[in-house]
Amino acid sequence: MRYRITFVAGLAIGYVLGAKAGRARYEQLARASRKVADSPLVQEVAGLVGAQASNAGRVVYDKAVEKMPITSVRDFLARPTDEEEELLEWEARIVNGTAPEPRTGPDQDI
Repeated sequence: MRYRITFVAGLAIGYVLGAKAGRARYEQLARASRKVADSPLVQEVAGLVGAQASNAGRVVYDKAVEKMPITSVRDFLARPTDEEEELLEWEARIVNGTAPEPRTGPDQDI
């Protein structure tokens, strides 16, 4: 209980002291940050960085489209997996009559 009272008293003292000096310091920091943000040099650098980020985004997008030419997420999700692709090819060979005959006999794995 003694520690709780000490903790609460410390919070109260810190709040009172911070409130008296805090507002003036806050205003000082806010003025300095506005001055830096409104600087023409900072505005120019921010514009350059934004343009480079936009160009980099376009380059990444173009490379991704080259590697994975899909038109939508739906198309991507509709593409068969490797196993499904093999099954489709096997079924096509069965229908066309080019599939090998199924093995029967003692050497067949079941």
